[in-house]
Amino acid sequence: MVVVSGADEVSGSNSPTTSYARIKELREFDETKAGVKGLVDSGVIKVPRIFVHPPDTLPDLPPQLCSIHNCCQTHPTIPVIDLQEATVDEDPTATRSRRKEVVDKIKQASETWGFFQVVNHGIPQIVLEETLEGVRRFYEQDTEIKKQWYTRDLLGKKIVYDSNFDLYTSAAASWRDSMYCVMDPQPLDPQQLPLVCRDILIEYSKQVRRLGIALFEMLSEALGLSPKHLIDMGCAEGHALLCHYYPACPQPELTLGSTKHSDNDFLTILLQDQIGGLQVLFQNQWIDVYPTPGALIINIGDLLQLISNDGFKSVQHRVLARSVGPRISVACFFTTGVQSSTTVYGPIKELLSKDNPPVYRETTVKEFTAHHREKRDRGSSALPHFKL
Repeated sequence: MVVVSGADEVSGSNSPTTSYARIKELREFDETKAGVKGLVDSGVIKVPRIFVHPPDTLPDLPPQLCSIHNCCQTHPTIPVIDLQEATVDEDPTATRSRRKEVVDKIKQASETWGFFQVVNHGIPQIVLEETLEGVRRFYEQDTEIKKQWYTRDLLGKKIVYDSNFDLYTSAAASWRDSMYCVMDPQPLDPQQLPLVCRDILIEYSKQVRRLGIALFEMLSEALGLSPKHLIDMGCAEGHALLCHYYPACPQPELTLGSTKHSDNDFLTILLQDQIGGLQVLFQNQWIDVYPTPGALIINIGDLLQLISNDGFKSVQHRVLARSVGPRISVACFFTTGVQSSTTVYGPIKELLSKDNPPVYRETTVKEFTAHHREKRDRGSSALPHFKL
C-alpha cells in the first residue's frame, strides 16, 4: 500500500497555492484499487492531502463534538411517514381516507423538505439487514478479489467498483468507496454481481422496485394526477443500486464522506445503517438525518423537480466523515437508462397553466446527467442550466 503524505504537511488546506504533486498522489491512490478502506487497513493515522477539503465546505464542529454538545437537537427533523396507513383493507371508504392522509403527508414533505423517511414500507427487516451485511462482505473481502470490478470506465458497465467517481476532477476526494450496480431497464446477468452479495442484492432490488412503484403512485396523486401518471412517463423504468462504504476516519474534521449534491434521478430510496452522518440542507441550515430503525429515507431527485415544474423540491445533502465505522448505505436511484433512453422530459403539461407556466425546458436523461456531473464537481445543481 502506498503511503500518502498527511494533512498536517499542507496546513489543512487544498488551496491552489499548495505545492505538492497532487496528480501523482491521486494516481498512486487510484492504482492500488484498494480504495479508502485500503488506506485504513494500511494503518494511516492522518488524512492524506488529497482528501482534505477546503475549510468553508466543512462542518463548523467535528461530528463527535457536535454530538457531545447536542448542538443539533433543537433543529427540525425530516418527516417520518407510516405507509401502513395506506394499506388496503375491507373498508374501501376508510382505506381511501387513510391513503389520502398519507398522500397529503408525502405532498407536504416533497414540497418543503424534498426528504422524508418511511416506516412499515413492506420490505422485511431481515432483508434490510442482510443487504447491508452483503455490502459489508463485498468491501471486506480480499482486495485482489475486489479488483476485478474496479474501473473508471463507467460507459456500458453494469457493475462498477471505485473510490470517488470524480477523483481527478473534484477539489478533494471524499472518504468513501462505492459500488454501482445497474439493475434495470436492461436485464442484468446475475453472474455479473459479486458472489458475496449476489443473492441479497437481487432480492433487495426486487423489493425496493416494488416500493418505488408504490411511492410513484402516491407522488402522482400528490401532484393531482392519476396514480399511474409518473410510472407511464417512465420514471420507474430503470433503477440502480449505489452501495457506499465509509471507513472510520482518523481526522473526520478535515474531510467529508460525500460532498453536497442533489440527485440527478427521479427518486432515491436510501437504506443506511445506524451510524448516521447524512445531512440535508433545509432553509440554509444543515440538518442531521437521524437513523430510524427499519426506516428508509426517500428523497426527490432533480428530474422529478423538473417535471413537477418546481412542485416538488430536490435538495442538496451530504455525508459527514465519522471517527467510527464503517458506515454502510445503499441508495436506489430511479431513472431511465442513460445511454439507451431518448425520451424527452419537461414540465408535465397537466400541471401547467397561465398562473403556472413552465419553468424548465425539455431535456433527455442523458443530457441532464452530463450537466449534473459537471455541476456536481462544483457543488451546485444542474437545474438552473435548464431553466427557461
